[in-house]
Amino acid sequence: MTLALFTLLYACAPPKYTDLNGNGKMEPYENENLSLDERADDIIDRLSTADKINLVVGIGLNIPGMFEASQPLRVPGAVGGTYTFDSLGINGLITTDGPAGVRIFPIEGTPTYYCTAFPIASLLSSTWDVDLAYQIGDAMGNEVKEYGMDILLAPALNIHRDPRGGRNFEYFSEDPLLSGKMASAVVNGVQSNGVGTSLKHFVANNQETNRTAVDVRVSQRALREIYLKGFEIAVKESSPWTVMSSYNQINGTPASQNSELLTGILREEWGYDGFVMTDWFAGTDAAEQMRAGNDLLMPGTNDQRETLTKAVNDGTLDVAILDRNAKRILKILLQSPSFNRYEYSNKPDLEVNAQLARQVAAEGAVLLKNEGVLPLSPNELAVGAFGIGSYEFIAGGTGSGDVNEAYTISLVQGLENAGISIDEGLRASYDQYIKVEKEKLPKPEFILEVPELVSERPLTQSELERAVASTDVALITLGRISGEGEDRELEGDFYLAEAEIAMIKGVSSAYHEAGKKVVVILNIGNVIETDSWKDMVDAILLPWQGGQEAGNAVVDVLTGKTNPSGKLPTTFPISYDDVPSAKNFPGEEYGEEININALFRARPSHVAYEEGIYVGYRYYSTFDKEVSYPFGFGLSYTSFDYSASPINYDDGTIAFSVNVKNTGEIAGKEIVQAYITAPGNQLDQPAKELRAFGKTGKLNPGESQELKFTISAGDYASFDSRRSSWVVEPGKYQVEIGASSEDIRQTLPFEVSKELIIEKLSPLLQPKGEINELHPD
Repeated sequence: MTLALFTLLYACAPPKYTDLNGNGKMEPYENENLSLDERADDIIDRLSTADKINLVVGIGLNIPGMFEASQPLRVPGAVGGTYTFDSLGINGLITTDGPAGVRIFPIEGTPTYYCTAFPIASLLSSTWDVDLAYQIGDAMGNEVKEYGMDILLAPALNIHRDPRGGRNFEYFSEDPLLSGKMASAVVNGVQSNGVGTSLKHFVANNQETNRTAVDVRVSQRALREIYLKGFEIAVKESSPWTVMSSYNQINGTPASQNSELLTGILREEWGYDGFVMTDWFAGTDAAEQMRAGNDLLMPGTNDQRETLTKAVNDGTLDVAILDRNAKRILKILLQSPSFNRYEYSNKPDLEVNAQLARQVAAEGAVLLKNEGVLPLSPNELAVGAFGIGSYEFIAGGTGSGDVNEAYTISLVQGLENAGISIDEGLRASYDQYIKVEKEKLPKPEFILEVPELVSERPLTQSELERAVASTDVALITLGRISGEGEDRELEGDFYLAEAEIAMIKGVSSAYHEAGKKVVVILNIGNVIETDSWKDMVDAILLPWQGGQEAGNAVVDVLTGKTNPSGKLPTTFPISYDDVPSAKNFPGEEYGEEININALFRARPSHVAYEEGIYVGYRYYSTFDKEVSYPFGFGLSYTSFDYSASPINYDDGTIAFSVNVKNTGEIAGKEIVQAYITAPGNQLDQPAKELRAFGKTGKLNPGESQELKFTISAGDYASFDSRRSSWVVEPGKYQVEIGASSEDIRQTLPFEVSKELIIEKLSPLLQPKGEINELHPD
């Protein structure tokens, strides 16, 4: 067929459409050959002002005894949606939590609607593998689509500002580059299924204490370089369907009512073309939210509809603003499975997704210490499993980051699945203790209250002696749970409880006296103190919270089936007092407690980010603070040598390669980190900042792989608040090639001869008063 004939036939072909409103003819909004703008405009022309208000206010939430949605939520357990217009045949969008997988009601019986509990974000970022992150996103997106929904309320990429942050398990890292790259990969994976994501929480939502009422006071530079940067990367590299604004205020203005944030930065600077939704029940002024560019109010209340109706009627809210915001929602809606009547199966491949979860959980495990004990040989191995966590693994956190999975594999189940025997006497004692103590735990009084865990079980000397005699190695699991709505306590959470310390001391002493080894497994979602006890044991494995296949994944690493290649995405300090935000977290309270919709309790407060840009390793390396385990750290069962090429410099862009060779005796993968040190003549500069990273494939002993890096000037520019510009100052720079932020293998110099002004911006989000920021001497 000639090109001309093909073109003629195509031109004559009828437009593709579905008769959504059943009137027997094709309306412009049904015509798939028209642009999204044209179709959305046609829908808006058909909507009354009341319809438009219904579109920009969600349909509500179903919580028995508290809330009832204004229209049916088509999927039980979905947490929100947009309005359905029956006369037009337009189904609304359906949204679902969350960061570790889809969260809907499983509904016992046939069929069931369980979802895959994937590893938490901190574990996923410990892989430093954007391809794996994409695969996780792809699998999550498939479950969203096949269970009949449209938008996954994830990923979350707020910064690990403080180890007490209750939702750090949902977030990727203390570093914005790693956060942004991992989030971008997840978004691209999810959206490859034709469903959407909601990048959250925009921005500076770095604590749970008073999260709905706290004013974050932060400098322009810290906002731009630390807290906004990850979002900027993700928006530009993945185009998420939606962005979720956060609860908190930023320098005096609620995020959902902040036009400088939502319009000035997100849309005008970054070119974002999706829509913005609020976090649930966020904000104080619905009309102001509309004007600021917060397009959708979630989950939506009748009070908000009444407020918007009044504002339109009295002229304080222009209908053109409603049209603008509604159009943004409609352009996404037109692409959704719900609008396009996708025939979902309710049968995603949960078995395949579970195996992916297991693979990622193993790849993200971080080996913190190993003195000749790992990997274990499973042949005729007998294990003494100590700690409540060995018998009850925690798959992930609570709140919107939770998942209703069909099962969670514990450590002892994983051991048995691998053919490794465990001490049955210990198992029986722990099972009985857990059963009795669980019945004593108080029931949560508040919908977002994080449940208590069973206190650690005391051990008797006689059972220790018996366990030592009958087993070859001791595995001690320490468990922690975090969740939405609560920040962590120091005692018994960041710091180990007395019973946990006693267990480690007692088990280590008994096994070491018999010449046997002790391994600690950290089933945690957040950083804990390790320095005071790490010398008591022979190995420490950090598998975080690995989802429903966690126990199998941990045993894969313990036995060498998977060679650990995970690296820390966040620093483990020696003491909480060493954390740069410790002096001001979580802020100062004033005023009476506010109860928002019977869901959120908060007191008006403010928190000053006095550490400025010196967050995480940027602080520890600049101010020479010793840490327990540095950012980017992680051991392997093998060893690697690095060899880097000289830098090729071209008008601010630098290019180089790193050859990585496996010099050990076991196949493994390695993560290469590239940090840049700036001269600091015009602006304060951290001692180093991560500017690129890469991960090898599996290298056999003696095998090598070359990783190539290109870093543009914009990638290592700093924000000059005085000029509101991204700049690269002139002077001598260094690229530090490392296996961690402290294990630098090679240093490559380059020089910038003149100042480079990358981008000049409007001075937005400026603090109203002076912030006494930290500066190096």
